[in-house]
Amino acid sequence: MDTDLLSVTEGRGRLVRLMGCVKNYDWGPPGKESRVARLYACNSGNYVDQEKPYAEFWMGTHDSGPSYVVEGTENGLVNGKGEGHKLTLKNWIQNNPNVLGEKVVKKWGTNLPFLFKVLSVAKALSIQAHPDKDLASRLHSELPDVYKDDNHKPEMALALTEFEALCGFISLEELKLIVQTVPEIVELVGTAHTEQVLELNEDDGKEKGKFVLQSVFTELMSANKDVVAEVIAKLISRLHVKNQARELTEKEQVVLRLEKQYPADIGVLAAFLLNYVKLNPGEALYLGANEPHAYLYGDCIECMATSDNVVRAGLTPKHRDVKTLCSMLTYRQGFPEILQGTAVNPHVMRYIPPFDEFEVDRCILPEQSTTEFPSIPGPSIFMVVEGEGTLTSSSDEIIHEGDVLFAPANTNITVSTSSGLQLYRTGINSRFFEE
Repeated sequence: MDTDLLSVTEGRGRLVRLMGCVKNYDWGPPGKESRVARLYACNSGNYVDQEKPYAEFWMGTHDSGPSYVVEGTENGLVNGKGEGHKLTLKNWIQNNPNVLGEKVVKKWGTNLPFLFKVLSVAKALSIQAHPDKDLASRLHSELPDVYKDDNHKPEMALALTEFEALCGFISLEELKLIVQTVPEIVELVGTAHTEQVLELNEDDGKEKGKFVLQSVFTELMSANKDVVAEVIAKLISRLHVKNQARELTEKEQVVLRLEKQYPADIGVLAAFLLNYVKLNPGEALYLGANEPHAYLYGDCIECMATSDNVVRAGLTPKHRDVKTLCSMLTYRQGFPEILQGTAVNPHVMRYIPPFDEFEVDRCILPEQSTTEFPSIPGPSIFMVVEGEGTLTSSSDEIIHEGDVLFAPANTNITVSTSSGLQLYRTGINSRFFEE
């Protein structure tokens, strides 16, 4: 490839069209119902199996799901040589490190520090957490086939539809209520642990509270499978009887749903200890290292540090590492922060988590409107979720649903539409450039 054709001039970087990667995890909806499937088909032109699950669409440089530079395209975004030659975005960036910007290269080398995804969730993902850098390095060294890299994985989910998740541990007050009203949990963790919870008060300090919660959660997640199956059968029977007398709580309804998806799984009971979160479209949730969570239902934009490390312990047929999960968690309690976004201009909301690697912009353009993404000293990836329009940098390019474009550092971009357009941008956290 002629790298001169892909060079970057100050404020006028050449945009690069990308082909993303799809993941067919079994929790995704079938192709005929999956937003991920539709976006993937529009992006790649590839056939979609209407009955096969389509769960995640990846845009980035991770080796488990690399994006490819689209070469020789008629629209002139990239002038490639050699029909059928596949160049990964990762290799292209290594050949053209200036597209990342000087400060980004200084911190992360020629690695794109973020991974951009769209998720379509039909049934619950595993109860999981992502390791910090030190733990990720150790896990990757010990079990490289399970833990694919040595990086941490802070992440953020931005709802495209109503989106449901379990995230973080409930408050002490709620935990006391749970051990008093869910006898099945008491049966598994024992009366001694239950009494420890009931004897806790706000004056005991965080460390004691953390110790008690960790003891309860570890005892629960480590319970014998046969005993768990019996106890969950009692729970489901009790809830069905209770439902005849009164309407079940939201959490109880979630538990019934989870049991249908993952019968006799300890994650069904663990859900009682986690916050149930419902996001509206345009609301976001961020997750630091070592925080328990499980996405339950809906579509979202997801962004994270470039990693695929997941430690699982429930609601999954995949490898479980209960000991590691229970030892790594922060055991922080309370409802998570919901990000509403900050208005950058009338059409763009920005979501800034407390991590250097990424931020996300949500751009919704009505008919006959225009917005600008000013030049920044780092790279961006743009994803068109709905509609069509024109993206202007060094030239005018028509963009449609499913289009993914890489914008080098120091690139001014104008987006316009006559019929309406929804797109998302991810890039390095703005705060990183202000330090």
